[in-house]
Amino acid sequence: MDISVVIPAYNEAESLPELLEKIHRTITGLKRTYEIVVVDDGSHDATLEVLRNQKKKYPSLKVISFRRNYGKSAALSEAFKTARGDYIITMDADLQDDPEEIPSLLENLNNGKYDLISGWKKKRHDPISKTIPSKLFNFVTSRLTGIRIHDFNCGLKAYRKEVIKDLQIYGELHRFLPVLAHWNGFRVGETVVKHHPRRFGKTKFGISRFFNGFFDLLTVLFITRYQTSPLHIFGMLGLLTALIGLFIELYLTVLWFSGQVIRNRPLFFLGILAIIVGVQFIVFGLLGEMIAARFASQTEYSIKEKVE
Repeated sequence: MDISVVIPAYNEAESLPELLEKIHRTITGLKRTYEIVVVDDGSHDATLEVLRNQKKKYPSLKVISFRRNYGKSAALSEAFKTARGDYIITMDADLQDDPEEIPSLLENLNNGKYDLISGWKKKRHDPISKTIPSKLFNFVTSRLTGIRIHDFNCGLKAYRKEVIKDLQIYGELHRFLPVLAHWNGFRVGETVVKHHPRRFGKTKFGISRFFNGFFDLLTVLFITRYQTSPLHIFGMLGLLTALIGLFIELYLTVLWFSGQVIRNRPLFFLGILAIIVGVQFIVFGLLGEMIAARFASQTEYSIKEKVE
């Protein structure tokens, strides 16, 4: 199997027939063997019925239907287990991602420089209430993770098979697949892709997803950069906080020697609190290091090749 196209779908009954037809036409032109894996993520419209009918037209179509809505990460995770292709293409089901970009994505993978190619919707056809939060999120994520791509959450991506086998996706971490892949040692690239206005249904984006995205970013930073060295982050925070408290108390001590009363000053209690909190942060880091050391022998590493 050359190509697996993975599509999470939630209430996308109207767009699926046209999307499947475009995928079939595009990949048939490449003369590659392929399969399409669509995950019905607990839709309450006719999505599953449409997919059953489309299966008669496209034998290469595989359908997974969840009993309830679990989210995009769960849908991708389950589809990745099923996908058999050497290359995996992911895209959204709403026709905003263009299947005609598939040859370009594969070409970028075939040049040998990258293991994952992420699409960049440089010209977006979304309302400003979606584009501005997205730009802010992408800017912060790029700076904190050190991966210089512009659109982490673009649904249109291409992977080599070995990449998806190493990814563990849960919660809403699908936004950070390039980060997780990069941390496992894979090479991540980006290419500009076409983006179309939504024609059917309504967007699943809400303000809660914007805030959840930043909480998930903290999760990703901890499970990648600080998973094996929690003292680095907690110790740094603790040391900084404790030093602030110590300097406050030293300043008040100088005032006390000069005859001023300090025991009723709020700054006095703030300094004590900062020292206590700083010590607690350091203790948390040490406990984290003990736990990390305990499970270090069970850590699975991403191995590229063995020569024996």
